[in-house]
Amino acid sequence: MARKRVERNLAFDEEKGLYYACFDYGRDGTGRRVRQTKCFRDRTAAQEALCQFELKRLRRQLQLPSRLTVGEWLDYWLEQIIRPNREDTTYYCYRGMARNHIIPALGQVPLQQLDPYRIQRYYGDMLQRKSLGANTVYKHHILLHTALKAAFRQGILPDNPVDRVEPPRLCSPRQYFYTPEQLRTLFHAVVGTRLELVVKLAGYLGLRRSEICGLRWENVDLEHNLIHICTVRTTAGGSVVQKQPKTAHSIRKLGIAGLDDLVGLLIRERERQEACCRMDRGWTDSGYVIVREDGKPYDPNRVTGAFHQFIQERGLPPITIHGLRHTFASLANSARVPLLDIGKTLGHKDCTITGRVYTHIFDQTHQEVLNTVAACIATKAM
Repeated sequence: MARKRVERNLAFDEEKGLYYACFDYGRDGTGRRVRQTKCFRDRTAAQEALCQFELKRLRRQLQLPSRLTVGEWLDYWLEQIIRPNREDTTYYCYRGMARNHIIPALGQVPLQQLDPYRIQRYYGDMLQRKSLGANTVYKHHILLHTALKAAFRQGILPDNPVDRVEPPRLCSPRQYFYTPEQLRTLFHAVVGTRLELVVKLAGYLGLRRSEICGLRWENVDLEHNLIHICTVRTTAGGSVVQKQPKTAHSIRKLGIAGLDDLVGLLIRERERQEACCRMDRGWTDSGYVIVREDGKPYDPNRVTGAFHQFIQERGLPPITIHGLRHTFASLANSARVPLLDIGKTLGHKDCTITGRVYTHIFDQTHQEVLNTVAACIATKAM
């Protein structure tokens, strides 16, 4: 016969005549729960063992460092846990949220007194008094949960209070994208400017800003018309960082054989840079496709700023470089390209991500389906 539960953490095996006590030691460094089971012939002895175990656990909690504040823990967590084990971009993002918002608001609170009530009030203050967006405050929620989970694992907190807090509800961000006519207007406007290659890499291929800025000539195969996306160039903490893409799915090869406009532009740019290298004149052969007048790679933020200024000066509808990526997805969807293929081209892990990110863009397809069905019904009725 199977063991029967007698009470919490205690079971009895009638066949063997033994009581089994389960001792819960919490979670180890990897987050896995650690338990140990011991058997007793006497129920009283088993209950006494469980009682003594619980008393020792409570004593350990009472001996936890009571003077440690939320701010001190977050500083420790950022420098000793996050910085050595995460990308620089992640570290600087977390540090910015912690030092600009969380520490000023909660930093002086003793860590063991940080309860769900205080955290929930913090979310409300950020949403109302600081006027931060729900998606931004949700990122604060993720940071706090991750940081306090580490405190729990290290035995500094008996549990994670963020588990008992209601996080802000995520809102679907509004994504701006161009119609085919607007994109053609933009393509015509950038011809001959330093932004032409940036705009057409984003519009024709759906590349991210970091992928465009990180593209090197060694990854552009004009003989076989292939572009290999394998490095990105972005900013972190005021510095420019070059690294591999965040996920393996973002590393991909894109064929450009049918894009004569883009291929011709790449050929002309490579020839221009080779000519500048031969003439020298202070030219730096950095190996990047998108470079300044001296051959050095652009700061990604400067590319964003230059594009924003270009759009404003020419009175074009507001859009970002990332908005051109959305435009690519919209055009591909309108051309009836399968969602899976769009996602692979964009470097998404799977098509569910593509569908979730671009739901608002793909909604136009739903309308077309409904219109088609309505037309069929009208035809049958006649």
